[in-house]
Amino acid sequence: MATLLSALETQVRRTPLLEASASFWSSAALIDFFNHGIKDLWGAIIDLHQEHFLTIDVTNVSLAADTKTLTGVPSDVFRVHSIEPRDTTQGVAGAETLFVPRDDNSFEMIGARAQPAQDPTSGLKIYYFISQAGAPVGAPTVHVAPQISSALTLRFAYVPILAAVAAGGNNPIPGESDNALIAWCGAYARSAERDDRSPDPNWLAIYATEKAQILTRLTPRQTQEPDVVDDYFGAWMNG
Repeated sequence: MATLLSALETQVRRTPLLEASASFWSSAALIDFFNHGIKDLWGAIIDLHQEHFLTIDVTNVSLAADTKTLTGVPSDVFRVHSIEPRDTTQGVAGAETLFVPRDDNSFEMIGARAQPAQDPTSGLKIYYFISQAGAPVGAPTVHVAPQISSALTLRFAYVPILAAVAAGGNNPIPGESDNALIAWCGAYARSAERDDRSPDPNWLAIYATEKAQILTRLTPRQTQEPDVVDDYFGAWMNG
């Protein structure tokens, strides 16, 4: 079960801070340090591409008729994973429509922008690209081409940023990460004791070791089959 940040605070006061109750370090300061550590681990984990934080929105996102951007894109979107019609039942309008990422200045996108609105019920390839900063600054803008002549509701899979965690909230990082967060918090809290106000190097080293172990144990996510890379020419070579 995930550990409360308040419990991690108790542990970090015990070691490495050697402070049984709050006197030198406030609870708010330690919770801030924990949240910075959470964000650092989150950033490393999402780059494993094992989808530990993948969120699938089947409620908000759609493509309206005769428009160039998706509507309802959540404000916490950091990285788009996939876009597809919400209903993929054979014979349903839009079921055969494919969303394909392309650069804004790609030949496909330029050509698609020049087309009139297309009927999504007959099977269609829609190109998209993403602009604007994205979370935490704000929702990204997802541009599409060609436009479509009738609205389409979408299944939108994405990696979100993590909201700040309060003392009564759980550690949201998987992989038995409590020790890593304790080391991070201890390192930055003890910077107040150092003349140069830099994080404690010994506890940062412990954090680095814990972080490396977490990233190792978080992949692969399944061991039923080995991870393999498909041979691009395999179908022709083996046929």
